[in-house]
Amino acid sequence: MSTKQDNRTPDLPGPIAELDVRRAAAMQMGGSEGVAKQASLGKLTARERIDRLLDPDSFAEMGTLAGKGTYDKSGSFLSFSPANSVMGTGSIQQRRVVISADDFTIRGGSSESTVSDKWIYAERYAHQMRLPIVRLVESAGGSVKILEQNQSTKIPGYPNWPWMPLLAQAPVVGVALGACAGLGAIKVSMSHFSVMVRGMAQLFAGGPPVVKRGIGEDIHKEALGGAEVHTRMSGVVTNAADSEEDAFDQVRRFLSFMPGNVWSVPARVQANDEPRRADASLDDAIPLDTRKIFDVRRILKSVFDTGSLFELGRSFGGSTVTMLGRLDGFAVGILANDPRVMGGALTAQAARKLERFVDLCDTFHLPIVNFVDQPGVMFGSDAEKAGTLGAAISAVSAIEQSQVPWCAIILRRSFGVGGQMHGPQHGPDGYALLHRFAWPTARWGSIPIEGGVAAAYKRELDESENTEQRQAELEAYYQQLSSPFRTAERFGVIDIIKPRETRTILSGWIQDAHGVTLGQTGIRTRTFR
Repeated sequence: MSTKQDNRTPDLPGPIAELDVRRAAAMQMGGSEGVAKQASLGKLTARERIDRLLDPDSFAEMGTLAGKGTYDKSGSFLSFSPANSVMGTGSIQQRRVVISADDFTIRGGSSESTVSDKWIYAERYAHQMRLPIVRLVESAGGSVKILEQNQSTKIPGYPNWPWMPLLAQAPVVGVALGACAGLGAIKVSMSHFSVMVRGMAQLFAGGPPVVKRGIGEDIHKEALGGAEVHTRMSGVVTNAADSEEDAFDQVRRFLSFMPGNVWSVPARVQANDEPRRADASLDDAIPLDTRKIFDVRRILKSVFDTGSLFELGRSFGGSTVTMLGRLDGFAVGILANDPRVMGGALTAQAARKLERFVDLCDTFHLPIVNFVDQPGVMFGSDAEKAGTLGAAISAVSAIEQSQVPWCAIILRRSFGVGGQMHGPQHGPDGYALLHRFAWPTARWGSIPIEGGVAAAYKRELDESENTEQRQAELEAYYQQLSSPFRTAERFGVIDIIKPRETRTILSGWIQDAHGVTLGQTGIRTRTFR
């Protein structure tokens, strides 16, 4: 036993005791007042959010001691204020992830209270270790007070932030849980999947005070950047959630379809569903009258594994449906057209949504199933002003550059440029295996019969004694010529199938498609579009 005398000042903590003090301060976040204010707003703290999202007892924190210490004149430690971010590793459904959460109890998550190296390290760790990352964001953004704090400013940017290569190699999730201004908004939207809580979260480049001062617009934060704005109008955020718990559930569901990184494929799960299940009601799902609509989501629910569907971006570009789902336990990407929205036409919003979804599926090796009822690219002055054709071209480029297997099921219409986008025509290597089937109700061509007859026979119809009768006769004639069975005779489609047979056919196809994805792992390269 050592007999050396301890000459430390009795009222100063030893190094282990000081560590305990600093750790305890970090756990208190912004202190009782800040935590109480967060609770009064109906919000969880950063640490509570991490605990709710991750598997129990799986969080391993990094950077607990990052922050700002205070010292007396002799340099002895007095107190510690933690940085306003909490980060580390953990697991979600027993899969490793990196997690980074803003702590709004410390000066509203402002950059004047942050240590940027800390959250950037989380991003770099995810990149280096090829792990998914989840960002729980609630940040007031920058503050001019940081100029006084640092006695200098800096040129904007974070050169050590590997956001671009990270997006190319592992799933990135952004969750908006409060006001997210500037960098906070970027953290949410620069992701593969993003979700924001209705009435609680907002995203904007600059908040209401900045907007009012800069351009004279006096606007509430919800009207400026709430869920209605960004999930329905801008499409910047994928989904909205009704609560923080709902947001966390959506994060879990999204990640359940994803591989850990691009060097692996999505895991197959045990399916409690019969792969050859046939739903006879599908045979009557499409009205014979092409002017009538139908519920495409009911069709998808019947075809894919029970309870497996997870929709992305329902409120944005609604004429196109994008979902993740499963076939016999295998994860797939699902596209469909919704005739109840703009007749199912390809709008500018729908094209941007389609492009992003195809890139997601191609990046993470999910085969794509496309249920087609596409009347074509949206036309009219509003569509032209929205840049619909340019958006459609970008969507076509995404489809043509995709390498995952596609299977198209043509339900009803497939016309024009929009109709040709039911799958890759050429593929990245110059050709593609365009695997497609059709239901007996399917029709296709360069233009729909109804509009085509009206245009081609305009003069004759104008001169006819009974315009409606003559138009009906012409349409009936051309409908006979456009029968899908005539195309099948020339092997233009693999087969015309009974709708009830769709699940059986797709369950066989996915076995082969999954085998292809096993040989396609790695980072995708895409040309400019």
